[in-house]
Parts: sequence; C-alpha cells; structure tokens
Amino acid sequence: MQNSSDVPMTSTRPYLIRAIHEWIVDNALTPYILINAQADGASVPGGYTKDGKIVFNISSNATKNLYLGNEEVTFTGRFNGMSIPVSIPTDAVLAVYAKETGAGMAFQDESREEEQTELPKEAQGLEEEGSTKEKSDKEEPEEGNKAFSQKPPTSDKPSRPTLRIVK
Repeated sequence: MQNSSDVPMTSTRPYLIRAIHEWIVDNALTPYILINAQADGASVPGGYTKDGKIVFNISSNATKNLYLGNEEVTFTGRFNGMSIPVSIPTDAVLAVYAKETGAGMAFQDESREEEQTELPKEAQGLEEEGSTKEKSDKEEPEEGNKAFSQKPPTSDKPSRPTLRIVK
C-alpha cells in the first residue's frame, strides 16, 4: 500500500474556482475574478490592467464560451465593443468573488509568494484563510464560507452595532 504523501495530487485551485463560481451564480450574484495579468501564459487585453492585475466579470451575460478548466480559464469578452479572446492559467487567478457582496475566495499568488494579494475594494475587509496573520484559537471562520472571516477588532472595545437597510 502506498503512502498517501507519495501520491502526486493535482492543484485544488481549479476545483475551488469552479465551485465558488457555481455558488455565486446559484445565488444570483455576479462572479468576478482577479487575475495576475503579468503571469506567464496570461493573455489579457492591454490597457485594462492596474498594478499588474485585472478584474473580469465572468457572468454568462459578460462572456462567451466560458471554460473553467484545470489548466486554464478561457472566454471571449467585449472590450471597447470588440470581442477579444482571454486565456489565463489557473495559477494566475488570485480571487473569485461576488461583485455585490465581496464573498468568495482569494488564492496565494504563487509567482509572488512573499507578497500579499490585494483584493479589489469590494472584497476588502475580508481576510484570506491561511494568511500570515496570527489567529486566536478561539476564533472560528463563518459558517458557509470558511475561506474568509471578518477581521478581528483592533482594540479591546466592543464594536458599535450597525444597521443595514435591506430593500
């Protein structure tokens, strides 16, 4: 019988990308992906990147022929009225999240392991699981989406309650 550590396993990233994408779509939200546009093999439209990253709306209304494969993510998108094919290695996907809520999952930037991945403003305020920040043993991730948990308060004072209007 083989030792389980000797068995080569594929990356979990493409499976998680597909699962989070499906979860976002099932909840009638808009799936976005954050990409490292400078990654080897990334074919993205020029002029749309910021700090070497680009965000794509990968909803069925915004893309054509979306393929979330084990090795790459491909689709055709419209940029300035022109259909442009986009091809991204799955290792270049830094996050997949819902535009409306920021709920989703961030991944380690394997090309820059030492740098922290910056999420778009919609996803800020959420902390990546397995981040280098120390977590208390008592702190547990939210049920349902264990990839993100709310940032702990920075002071010992309890935070003020807030209300949100839901229409």
